[in-house]
Amino acid sequence: MSGFTIGELARRTGLPAKTIRYYEETGLIPPAERAGNGYRRYGDRAVHLLRFVKRARDLGFSVHDVGGLLALWGDDTRESAEVKALAARHLADIETKIAGLIGMRDTLRHLVDKCHGDGRPDCPILDDLGME
Repeated sequence: MSGFTIGELARRTGLPAKTIRYYEETGLIPPAERAGNGYRRYGDRAVHLLRFVKRARDLGFSVHDVGGLLALWGDDTRESAEVKALAARHLADIETKIAGLIGMRDTLRHLVDKCHGDGRPDCPILDDLGME
């Protein structure tokens, strides 16, 4: 049987073997063929699929959304509007998170600026955290 081991696949894709097994167990990628000794053996298609998955996950797509993207990627009858809509929803989620992080940063910056940071016990940071 040709192909390569999960360790080789991990090196080729930059994903840990544990993550590859997880993606296989959850059905995100098809199960590997098994050699006579029971070891998983992977081919070039697994490399392409996992590189796709890794790139999508690096962009913050959920495992569920990656499954949807993989289905669209493999569907020759897909409409790009479906792909764009999924990516646009994800982008909106990211922008919402960024706005929240900016708000947290600004609040924390203000509190840090107001704190004397000296030997006195007064601390606007703790006062703010203790507000109801």
